[in-house]
Amino acid sequence: MSPLLYAAVLVGGLYYALAGLAPGPGPPLWRTVGFAAGLAALVALEVVERRGTVVRACLPMLARGGLIAVVAALDVSGLAQVLFVLLPCTAYFAFGRGAALALAALCVAGLLTGYVVAAPGWYRDVERVSDLLMLCVGLILALSMAAVAIGEQRGRRALERYAEQVAELSAAAERNRLARDIHDSLGHHLTAVSVQLEIASEFRALEPGCAQRAVDEARLSVKRALGDVRQSVRALRGEVTHVSLTSMLAGLACDDEAGPRVTVQVDGSEDGYGPAELTALYRAAQEGVTNARRHARASRVAVAVRLTEHAARLEVSDDGRGFTPDGAATGCGLVGMRERVHLVGGSVQIDSGPGTGARLAVTVPRGHSREGMP
Repeated sequence: MSPLLYAAVLVGGLYYALAGLAPGPGPPLWRTVGFAAGLAALVALEVVERRGTVVRACLPMLARGGLIAVVAALDVSGLAQVLFVLLPCTAYFAFGRGAALALAALCVAGLLTGYVVAAPGWYRDVERVSDLLMLCVGLILALSMAAVAIGEQRGRRALERYAEQVAELSAAAERNRLARDIHDSLGHHLTAVSVQLEIASEFRALEPGCAQRAVDEARLSVKRALGDVRQSVRALRGEVTHVSLTSMLAGLACDDEAGPRVTVQVDGSEDGYGPAELTALYRAAQEGVTNARRHARASRVAVAVRLTEHAARLEVSDDGRGFTPDGAATGCGLVGMRERVHLVGGSVQIDSGPGTGARLAVTVPRGHSREGMP
């Protein structure tokens, strides 16, 4: 706004001077030159002020007020009085609303004082009264524009902060998702490989056949791990692939005499269940089987899934040594499993005790997924 007002005042003042519209003899050259120089100084001050800080804005503000007063005194057209509206407008940005209102009142008071001293009976002069009213209107418009601009700046800063928070939350959610994927997929397969290699090492001399089967199972687990890695990479690239829950759970079945026997049973149709829901069920079953192999010393693990019209229920039970659920609640696997199930609106229940085995029950509603395929 400032450069436009400076240009308008310069054109108006020069036009009055060159056209001889000022009352009395034409203005001397020094007055016109001083008028133009004062406007140039205001423009230069505008550039300097934009590069300053709020603390250092006092000196530019005082200098601006003095220059505007000089320009108004040298202007033969009287149009330079409009520049006084820039003072409270600039003060609004630098010092706030209170300082701007005080400065606006000071501008009006200064003009009234000048009228009282220089032109007694000014209140009967239509031109002077009109100038006073126009100044008041200009101050109101300038302060309103400054208030709108300040509000817009605050809103933009708030929006930027909100965008940063959303980005941070999105990054945290993505980190948690990747952590769950790494634990549930690679963690499960690496556990199976570790168990099978331990079996192969123990039975290498006594039962070579059993040891060889354990090595073969380890190789199969490595292949499955590579398959999970490829599937995760495709998901990160946005390549959606759908694998049925039945086929995924079939990979958990195991009838190895050296380790726990894992049976899988699936009843019902997967129609209506999204990828996130089916994946949550599979990862929960995977976590249950992994814990049974790693900690439970179980001889039998049963995985049962029932898919109904409204919800799916998964149960993973074993005949191992059991554990205290409260003491295991902080484990990465159980925490990640609960997070994944809760994201699709499901629930998790763990029943276990020392020497009584363990039962993991997961319920997932049909068609309530809130997250895409992990």
